[in-house]
Amino acid sequence: MRLLLASASPRRADLLRAAGLTFDTAVADVDETRQPGEAPADYATRVAHAKAEAVHRLHPEATVIGADTIVVVDGDVLGKPAEAADAARMLRRLSGRAHEVLTGVSIIGPHGTRRFVDGARVWFRPLSEDDIAWYVATGEPMDKAGAYAVQGGASRFVSRIEGACATVVGLPICRLCEVLSELGELPVASETA
Repeated sequence: MRLLLASASPRRADLLRAAGLTFDTAVADVDETRQPGEAPADYATRVAHAKAEAVHRLHPEATVIGADTIVVVDGDVLGKPAEAADAARMLRRLSGRAHEVLTGVSIIGPHGTRRFVDGARVWFRPLSEDDIAWYVATGEPMDKAGAYAVQGGASRFVSRIEGACATVVGLPICRLCEVLSELGELPVASETA
């Protein structure tokens, strides 16, 4: 079985490696524009599936994993910031409150297709303007949904997480492995006597 991650995200790759999975990566170039009126969970799952489909078309023999992570606050989806001022605006919205992180996942392989979304609730402590300016200046927020990386510098802002931290990082690894196992696509170490 060949496992392919349809993502260039080093964070997702790190999560798969840490779980003991052997895989290759293939970048999927898909339109990630949210459709009018599209519910956040539907949006994350649709984009994840589009990524998996794009890579599966090129590698039909492989089991392909696509994922997409979004941040939702007050029903609004916070994508990747367009520029520094946009990142600062997002961080102000997250300051001192809870928000939801959703990661949609699509798996396409010889044994079928499965899609799911996993959610986590994240609480930020109140952020000062100095906190925001410092973090934006690091450049880290610029390619992250919601303008932050929980495993990076923003870890100093997160006071609590309800749900899997891996979901917030970008790939709900426990749920993913459960689904791969159900599909017969999860390599399992053989037992020795």
